[in-house]
Amino acid sequence: MAPPNLFTEIHSHNSLKEGVSTSRFSLSPKGEISVDGVTLLSDVPNNVKLSAFSSIPHFSDDDDSKPPDYMLKSVLSKSENGAFLGLSVREPQDRILNPIGKLLNRKFMSIFRFKTWWSTMWIGSNGSDLQMETQVILLQVPEFNSYALILPLIEGSFRSAIHPGPAGEVVLCVESGSTKVKGSSFSSCAYFHVGDNPYDLFRDAFAAVRVHLGTFRLLEEKTPPRIIDKFGWCSWDAFYLTVEPVGVWHGVKSFQENGFPPRFLIIDDGWQSINMDHEPPLQDSKDLTGLGSQMLCRLYRFKENEKFAKYQAGAMLKPHAPKFSQEEHDRRFKEMVALAMKKKAIKEEGGDDSGLPEATIIEYLKEEKGVKRGGLKALVNDLKAKFSGLDDVYVWHALCGAWGGVRPGTTHLDNKVCEATIAAGLEKTMYDLAVVMVVKGGIGLVNPSQAGDLYESMHSYLADAGITGVKVDVIHALEYVGEEYGGRVELARAYYDGLSQSLEKNFGGSGFIASMEQCNDFFFLATKQISMGRVGDDFWFEDPNGDPMGVYWLQGVHMIHCSYNSLWQGQFIQPDWDMFQSDHLCAEFHAGSRAICGGPVYVSDKVGHHNFDLLRKLVLPDGTILRCQHYALPTRDCLFENPLFDGKTLLKIWNLNKFSGVVGAFNCQGAGWYPEEHKCKAYPQCYKAMSGSVSSDDVEWEQKACTAEFRGADEFAVYLNKCDNLRLVKPKEQINITLLPSTFEIFTISPVHKLRKGVKFAGIGLENMFNSGGAIEGMECGCIGGLCSVKMKVKGAGKFLAYSSEKPGEVVLNGGKVEYEWTSNGILSFEVPWIGGESSDVLILIH
Repeated sequence: MAPPNLFTEIHSHNSLKEGVSTSRFSLSPKGEISVDGVTLLSDVPNNVKLSAFSSIPHFSDDDDSKPPDYMLKSVLSKSENGAFLGLSVREPQDRILNPIGKLLNRKFMSIFRFKTWWSTMWIGSNGSDLQMETQVILLQVPEFNSYALILPLIEGSFRSAIHPGPAGEVVLCVESGSTKVKGSSFSSCAYFHVGDNPYDLFRDAFAAVRVHLGTFRLLEEKTPPRIIDKFGWCSWDAFYLTVEPVGVWHGVKSFQENGFPPRFLIIDDGWQSINMDHEPPLQDSKDLTGLGSQMLCRLYRFKENEKFAKYQAGAMLKPHAPKFSQEEHDRRFKEMVALAMKKKAIKEEGGDDSGLPEATIIEYLKEEKGVKRGGLKALVNDLKAKFSGLDDVYVWHALCGAWGGVRPGTTHLDNKVCEATIAAGLEKTMYDLAVVMVVKGGIGLVNPSQAGDLYESMHSYLADAGITGVKVDVIHALEYVGEEYGGRVELARAYYDGLSQSLEKNFGGSGFIASMEQCNDFFFLATKQISMGRVGDDFWFEDPNGDPMGVYWLQGVHMIHCSYNSLWQGQFIQPDWDMFQSDHLCAEFHAGSRAICGGPVYVSDKVGHHNFDLLRKLVLPDGTILRCQHYALPTRDCLFENPLFDGKTLLKIWNLNKFSGVVGAFNCQGAGWYPEEHKCKAYPQCYKAMSGSVSSDDVEWEQKACTAEFRGADEFAVYLNKCDNLRLVKPKEQINITLLPSTFEIFTISPVHKLRKGVKFAGIGLENMFNSGGAIEGMECGCIGGLCSVKMKVKGAGKFLAYSSEKPGEVVLNGGKVEYEWTSNGILSFEVPWIGGESSDVLILIH
């Protein structure tokens, strides 16, 4: 089901002409952009103009993706809260850098690209504090307790981003991505919106942009993938490019046998038929051990590579099927890497490496003579036959096919290797081996007129093999190759249209995880159909650059990426916080955030290397999870702070369950973006204990209709999961907490219900689960005469915890009385058994 909307539902047709023709924003003759008389930007150049929302043409009503009537009505009723910024220059240009005013002495939180594919937050108070490739600016407007958003947009064939300028200047970069596509006049290359609630502001602003552009749909209009409520496993960190059928089989088996059935599997990079330009065109590459070697490879056929093609139906179901040792596999992989490095060193010195062994591929299957190959299809069929809970199998591919695209001459498609050119705005982003390799090899780009054919060729074959979805990576490499194809926007339109059509046809419209996609082109052009995407960069179990503390500080950086990116990316897609390893040094730190992130939970454990005690706090015996009803976002008091290296701020994220709220507090201090060196690095002076506070007001109750009424509660029961402590608090009452580095606490915050005079009750949930409150699926309270009753539906198993001011007369579970414990301070607990995935019926009677 699509998430319920939070706009006023008025289902009648409304023309855009009904919008308000005025705006709270204005551009004065003195060159000041103001909202309600409060100056946001000063010294605005005279080639910049500001227009009310309704004065700018929007997409046509006959567009196939026009907004729902209720959304249109809501946007129009609030149109005075927005305004479009335009500009004009004398000569047409393909890349315009135009100041739009000075931002001085006003707190902001921004989202910028620190790599081609990944974005994160940054704070400041001056336009010169901004970072290159800024996608979003949230301004604090304390003069009337409000906030303002500045959003660079797409207009025609151009895309905009914000850059810093000197002396507080904010610079708008408007670019096409092709020297052949030039423009000089723009009416809506950026958008301003104001509101008194920052979370409503993001929703309302992007709804207005959705109405204006008509090129995407909001998350609430779409159905997320069915993996959203489930536990899964991804092959990447277990095998990297050496993934093959036997390892995959034993990976799933390792979880299943220990009571954690994966409900989805992602076969990551390493299954495709790829090779390098110097290798035979129709054979798999045997030299994929060098760092980044796969990034020079191109797809030469749409079917699986030989490792997977050799699989014969039933091969892993036989009594003497191949066994698997992760340790032996890792040893062989290390030997392969060492050999590759030795060959590289010899070649660099001009020597002869012919005396060294040839590179090999790790394989464990032996083909039986006379038995037909079954390939990927047979493997998927056998996996689903053996592991009955495995609902979905996804595979990885790059947007252009493989990292290096499609190899010319090997398929029926018209394609050529295009030079990859990095836009000037990315020059000050973080060093990235992936970018270096893609630029080195170029991209075998399929003609955009055949983009739909590319995806249909790949996806129809996969769908026939039983694959139910794809994880698509390397998405924003597309912007590198727009020169000959009308620029980055027009090239993206063609590719994303083809991708959307294939997704709808082959994977039920939603079987898709977007990755390496965190740029506004993608969100404005690709998300008509796509409904889930990564909101952080990759989970790194250690710093690839060698910082020994990176095993710790990288984990906090990842959480900041995910939580702040979700503010804007969550308007388009269900935020996916990525996998982690359950036996990592900081696994519990990750697990706490995944429990309340609102998305799926999946790990990338090596085979047999698991922390099942930890996973039990996340995953139920049937492989489902206790998922929150919203997606996790930073609390208001974190929006303009730096929880990474200001030496004082805990990251706090809030979410909602059906009958409670939840706040996670995380000590992420110790690392972050370092502008002078354009990279993330350690701030060891901040890696220490931090103190903060949590209250019921940290929860944004109004963001879901089912919890909005809880804002008015007179009292809350708050359960601290790690401390195992339950207490009562008044609204706004602060609970103080101190957290060591890389540690956390989860607060389940439940409104106290007054059943009758002197009788109060609050359901907490399962104390053995990190998201305790997610266990309560239904709840009704009432009194008849002197008898009060609480009826609940409880999902999962374990110790159920509640607050009851009076000792219950009895607790009835699934029709039978059960024993319970009750203390004089109101703590009530009893055991809930696992009943095969069905919710337990709980009845608590209080006389």
